[in-house]
Amino acid sequence: MTSKELLYVEDALGHETFMKTCSKKTSEQLTDPTLSTYIGELEQKHTQILNKFVTLL
Repeated sequence: MTSKELLYVEDALGHETFMKTCSKKTSEQLTDPTLSTYIGELEQKHTQILNKFVTLL
């Protein structure tokens, strides 16, 4: 793997980790149950994507 490819993988992992963390925090702070549920689903989606990236490595 080239250094450029490695930087891309690191960026992708960082992005998914950040989105997962932000989604979780936001979901916990929302008072609207429908919106909180939707953001919780986004957290699950980003967790799945992160896990797929890790599995590929």
